[in-house]
Amino acid sequence: MKEAVTENKMGVMPVKKLIISMSLPMMISMLVQAMYNIVDSVFVSRINENALTAVTLAFPLQQIIISIGSGTGVGINALLSKALGEKDFEKSDKAANMGIMLIFFSYLLFVVLGFTIVSPFIRSQTGDPEIAQYGITYLSIICFLSIGALSQMTLERLLQSTGKTVYSMISQMSGALTNIIFDPIMIFGLFGFPRLGVAGAAYATVFGQTVASCLALFFNLKFNREIHFSLKSIIKPDKFIIGRIYAVGVPTILMMSIGAVMTYSFNRILIAFSSTATAVFGVYFKLQSFFFMPIFGLNNGLIPVMAYNFGARNRDRIREALRFSLCLAVGIMAVGTLIFQLFPGNLLDLFNASDNMKEIGLAALRIISIHFPVAGASIALGSVFQAFSKPVYSLIISICRQLLVLIPAAWLLSLTGVVTNIWWAFLIAEAVSFTLSAYFYKRINDRIIAKL
Repeated sequence: MKEAVTENKMGVMPVKKLIISMSLPMMISMLVQAMYNIVDSVFVSRINENALTAVTLAFPLQQIIISIGSGTGVGINALLSKALGEKDFEKSDKAANMGIMLIFFSYLLFVVLGFTIVSPFIRSQTGDPEIAQYGITYLSIICFLSIGALSQMTLERLLQSTGKTVYSMISQMSGALTNIIFDPIMIFGLFGFPRLGVAGAAYATVFGQTVASCLALFFNLKFNREIHFSLKSIIKPDKFIIGRIYAVGVPTILMMSIGAVMTYSFNRILIAFSSTATAVFGVYFKLQSFFFMPIFGLNNGLIPVMAYNFGARNRDRIREALRFSLCLAVGIMAVGTLIFQLFPGNLLDLFNASDNMKEIGLAALRIISIHFPVAGASIALGSVFQAFSKPVYSLIISICRQLLVLIPAAWLLSLTGVVTNIWWAFLIAEAVSFTLSAYFYKRINDRIIAKL
């Protein structure tokens, strides 16, 4: 009885209650995160449509920052949670400390990129001088001050790995609210601040990320008793632990980076039609995050639960967790589809849409949103691959979906000369993604889960 009391809740709490307790704080914080992504673009759209287009063109490189921060965090999360399940506390401490070290080196990479590729990256997507200048200004600030984003993602993962998702939620929500508050202040020069325009949107974003990372560090030091930080350990690289982190993390980084390649390629396809079509694509990406981000929050809560019970060899809890999460994911995404089908005009009005933007956007939102429920199921199944240290499956699925299917399909459909036809590429790609996800899950279930 004593052992059950001291056991981590991921091994003993009823599964449905555990998934809700682990995921709900992150889903709420992800909703707030999605909200501030939307609010950010809403305020930028008030400058003009070119500013909105510029932020859309900058997004692929922002995705790379998110990819490295999140992918490294996934590697730390999987290693740390599994080590805790195995009661190997030395390994879990090393995973946490190496994560802190990796933040710093990742940041140095983006400082270098900020000096070298921002301008050619933006100019490769547009010949409009105003759009280019907006994009270079915004993206340079994001790169030079990316330490906040990188450290926030890693430190919040440490909280999630040990089940302290409430603190992760507080951290993320605080950063998001900071951004929401300072967006209009810095963009339009309120309360004595200078009017910074697009630069103000970038500064508000990195300020919010820095606030969140500082809070996450405080919560880890104050409340995360299952992890012990040591400056000596942080500055002394452990090649084995770093290798284990990146064995899971690198495929995840590559998988998410493929999304950046997809976005960049899609921008290039759409800009050939008009900058307005590209702006619509950016608006869609912001709006869809309001439904996708909570699913990723659910995913983040599910991964440590399954990884812990994998380490503890508890097959029934793994299967129950996945079934429950699949139902939640599909249900949430079905609501998203319904809203996009019924209220696309109202959603576009948030971004000060012109008549031309509405004409393109109404069809885009309705067509793309058809695939949402299938995407929710694919994301939930993808959590199994990460929890069981099989991220290469996720990488294969992402390559097929975004590079081998989505972009070629979009390009072929663009040859019709009708921009509306391009949006059907999303549905085609998601059908392929779900088929592969179901196949790989069956392999893991037959070869690993069934034998626990």
